[in-house]
Amino acid sequence: MATASVLHFMQKTAEDEALRQQLEALLGVGDGNISSEADLDPEEAAALKGERAPVVAEFASQNGYSFSAEELVTVVEAFAKHQAGEMSDAEFANLIGLSSSDKETVNEVSEVTNPLKRLTRYLSKTYLGIDV
Repeated sequence: MATASVLHFMQKTAEDEALRQQLEALLGVGDGNISSEADLDPEEAAALKGERAPVVAEFASQNGYSFSAEELVTVVEAFAKHQAGEMSDAEFANLIGLSSSDKETVNEVSEVTNPLKRLTRYLSKTYLGIDV
């Protein structure tokens, strides 16, 4: 599924410094880390949904991630809607290709994309040694 490819590419920007720097240069805004709702700056989202989308899709293709500009825009818009509360966790999970009945995966997606849950998860792991 191409949406999965978009998500894998976006996640890779959190892990790969060179990829992140190249993406930052392509977009001309933000820090290049587009791995989650919390990390996707409004300026980056605007660039990804605008004229930079085809350039980013081509860049991703050169790095082994095959998806169209339209698929990229769909995922970025879903991130924005989910973060704004206009899309439920189940709808978000369905859009990105997860079954809403897969509660554990849906919860993981929500935890990663919800800034407060993400912070709680980070602090719990870092300071308490608890994997929530």
